[in-house]
Amino acid sequence: MTVTAALTVAPLDDPDVDFDAEIAAAVEALDDFDVRYETHPMETTIEADDLETVFAAARAATEAVDASRTYTQLTVDHFRESDLAVEEKVDRVEAHLDRPARSE
Repeated sequence: MTVTAALTVAPLDDPDVDFDAEIAAAVEALDDFDVRYETHPMETTIEADDLETVFAAARAATEAVDASRTYTQLTVDHFRESDLAVEEKVDRVEAHLDRPARSE
C-alpha cells in the first residue's frame, strides 16, 4: 500500500512571523517520520506506507509553525491494494506526453 499526500502549511495573519522560516520549520518536522518528501513552491509532496504516518507527519508540520494562526491543507491519495511511488505517477503522465511534464 502507498499513501501520497500534498501538504500545505503556512502561518496566517501574523505580520511579525518570518514566513519562510516557519515553512522551513514545518518541512523540518517531517524528518521525524518515516516519509519521503519533496518541497515545491505551493506544497510538499509526502509519500508513506500508511495513513497514520501521513496524518502524524502533517500534524507535526502544523504544530511546528510558531504563529497565532496556521493554515493547513492535506490532500491524500491512498492506494489500498498496490504500491505506486510518486515518481511512477509522473512517469505515467510523461509517457503519454512523450516528454517531461514541465514547460521547456
